[in-house]
Amino acid sequence: MARIIVTTDPTTHYAAPVLAAPVLLDESVYSIHLDNDHNSAQLIERLGWAISDAENRQRTDQTV
Repeated sequence: MARIIVTTDPTTHYAAPVLAAPVLLDESVYSIHLDNDHNSAQLIERLGWAISDAENRQRTDQTV
């Protein structure tokens, strides 16, 4: 079984220890997820959402 995990990079602040990186997608994937255009598109859509969320979270964490 394969797994896709999307998380942000761990962040550090000058006065704080390394913060745990949030997991924004943790999904088991199988070849059936790439079996047809519909299933592939759904997987890519979920991956895109998670990447976008990770980027937004990373930006927010850096401004705090």
